[in-house]
Amino acid sequence: MLQTFRPLLYQRLASSTRRPPPSYNCGAQYYSSHTQSQPIDPVDLSFIEQIPENGNNTEGALVILHGLFGSKRNWSSLSKAFSRDLGIPVYALDLRNHGSSPHALPMTYTSMATDVMHFIEKKNLSKISLLGHSMGGKVAMALALNPSLPPTVLQNLIVADIAPVRAHLSPEFIWYIKAMKKIESMKLRTRKEARQVLTEYEKDPNVVLFLLTNILMPHSELNRGEYIRFRIPLRTMDDAIPELGSFPYAPGETEWEGRTLFIKGKKSAFINHHYHQTMEDFFPRMTMETLDAGHWVHGERPHEFKQLVKTFIDSQ
Repeated sequence: MLQTFRPLLYQRLASSTRRPPPSYNCGAQYYSSHTQSQPIDPVDLSFIEQIPENGNNTEGALVILHGLFGSKRNWSSLSKAFSRDLGIPVYALDLRNHGSSPHALPMTYTSMATDVMHFIEKKNLSKISLLGHSMGGKVAMALALNPSLPPTVLQNLIVADIAPVRAHLSPEFIWYIKAMKKIESMKLRTRKEARQVLTEYEKDPNVVLFLLTNILMPHSELNRGEYIRFRIPLRTMDDAIPELGSFPYAPGETEWEGRTLFIKGKKSAFINHHYHQTMEDFFPRMTMETLDAGHWVHGERPHEFKQLVKTFIDSQ
């Protein structure tokens, strides 16, 4: 049962040696590599939901996890389309320190997976499809690879343009944090001024608009001050950059034998041929599809992306 998976009891492996998964009971523990740490208190994640006409809000749901600096709002249109075309409930979440979800430490894949499992338990979801892009993809993979995951929870895993590897985070994400810090330090008042600063760091206007979704305008409900600030905690995110490039498992430590689809952007370097063996080691039943897009594959090719996901879920 879902209630037997206790996020408050998540712990890390003391070494990278593989251990047999524990039985599914109230003592279930969350495993990752690195040293042992304190149990993680999950936070209640903000979400949007799309419920089909038949009223089903639990079985076979699609749960969507956004990428770094993203939010559930980035998936509003696709969430509606997925629910309509698949006839299933769809939940798009704000991960911790993003969107409308609480600000909390630590900012790790273990903690984010804890939060997602907490959401799944609270909603009593079963046989879900879990879709994650970029950082959200690593969160989804971390949850799937948890040896204590009850077998009734996860049916399909869909990962958009990210691999389960430990690497340095792409430098543009560091630049984005610098840009946002600069905007706050300049005490700007208008979106136009903020956009001008961001264009010094990022030339793609679509990415600039994406980053601007994190702005809280002055004298608004969530920002009573006189100047623009960001809804994400910039210091927390800056400190978390090394962790967000990492991954909580090493190859051979664990695997998930369920149905797994990777969707790669052809113009993106986030998945390359050097990672394929590691991906197969973690997910032996994986398949991969490629779309003519960059890293934001779902935003650049929404119709093709939707069809890949729909076909994969329908084919189970």
